[in-house]
Amino acid sequence: MPARKEEYHHAIQEGVEFHFLQNPVEILGNGEGWVTGLTVQQMQLGEPDASGRRRPLPIAGQTSNVPADVVVVAIGNDPNPLIPAALPGLQVNKHGGIITDEDTMETSVPGVFAGGDIVLGAATVILAMGQGRKAAHAIHAWLTRTTETS
Repeated sequence: MPARKEEYHHAIQEGVEFHFLQNPVEILGNGEGWVTGLTVQQMQLGEPDASGRRRPLPIAGQTSNVPADVVVVAIGNDPNPLIPAALPGLQVNKHGGIITDEDTMETSVPGVFAGGDIVLGAATVILAMGQGRKAAHAIHAWLTRTTETS
């Protein structure tokens, strides 16, 4: 896990559970298309390579299922150009990142919220989690207001 010590400690403070040496290999779902979990492959560290890095290797026959109702794929740091193209009126910065209200994480499109690398650029998972938490509170407030007025 390439991370600074303080990132690891901040993650623990945010309630992150670490499952080391497990590699997701399948997203599980039900007949209605809802996520129900992940299949993970247990791994072990191999011998050090020329750089001294011990590469994770699968342990044959060692898989298990982890219950989940949401899977967030967090790969890469560049904004997806399809997002602003699909949402007319969505304001983006010169790098293609989405502009949000920093207190609520709401975008220029009412009821659409964003956080993490798409807003910050390449940053830590902990900063993204903090923005997710802000957005969750704002989304709850937005949904509550919307429900009360309909």
